[in-house]
Amino acid sequence: MTGVGKSRGRRSVALGVAALVWAAGTFLAFRSLDPILAAFVAIVGVTLLGIAVVARDWDTHSTYEQREDARARKRAEKWERGADARARDRARWEEHQARQAKKTGGN
Repeated sequence: MTGVGKSRGRRSVALGVAALVWAAGTFLAFRSLDPILAAFVAIVGVTLLGIAVVARDWDTHSTYEQREDARARKRAEKWERGADARARDRARWEEHQARQAKKTGGN
């Protein structure tokens, strides 16, 4: 886990440096270029910076197998919680079937 923390720290520093470079580039673009071109440079820069921020932890998500295991555990817990209700329903169904058999057998 220590390696992950260090790489996240490096990523944060890199993002900070990228933000400073973007700010300086935007400032210089507005000073030396047409405002429309400078706005384009600023928008592209902030878009790329936003993508970098969103992508910084892209590879730390859980795997498909881990998510499916969690779902299976939740389904098993829910199934176990409903065991009593299923047993009651089964008993009521069997009583109903016995009444139906008695009713059809008696006619």
